[in-house]
Amino acid sequence: MPHDHHDHPHSLLPSDPALRVKALETILTRKGLIDPAALDEIIDTYQNRIGPQNGARVVARAWADPAFKAALLADAMPLLTELGYYGRQGEHMVVVENTPETHNMVVCTLCSCYPWPLLGIPPGWYKSDAYRSRAVREPRKVLAEFGVSLPEGTSVRVWDSTAEIRYLVLPMRPEGSEGLDEAALAALVTRDSMIGTGLARVPA
Repeated sequence: MPHDHHDHPHSLLPSDPALRVKALETILTRKGLIDPAALDEIIDTYQNRIGPQNGARVVARAWADPAFKAALLADAMPLLTELGYYGRQGEHMVVVENTPETHNMVVCTLCSCYPWPLLGIPPGWYKSDAYRSRAVREPRKVLAEFGVSLPEGTSVRVWDSTAEIRYLVLPMRPEGSEGLDEAALAALVTRDSMIGTGLARVPA
């Protein structure tokens, strides 16, 4: 029996990834399998109402409250659950702290496991093959490409995020942030600093 490739949806998809996604969404919408409005709502929720804001609030509180920080590093989940920052893609969180001696960096070498309830939707580079492979083999070079230059005495530790455990980096509190309240501190926390590919902003 002849095999007609045109019967398969993938044969209709263009090679460009963004166009492939749009074409696939169109096909699934026409078949009644997805609702574009529901997709837009989910994306808006994670990008604009969750995004990295939740993670930034956690980091800011840890900077401001030593007892909270100690509990967060010991066992993050009870505190995150109490704050409401849990759920799909954030069931098992571990927080690792950057210090002058150790800089932490997170990658998912298998796919793109990422703490959505704290950081929102993962950036495209986090899911790329290049980042997933190079972050483990040459982390200092990758950090340099993100603009992060570490002292020679600072070691880099790479954490492999999985479906079982996801990680959040607690960046070092920047100099000049003394006396700021938690809201002002949270504004200094970037998404990349909580992945480990960036540093917290220095106050103006």
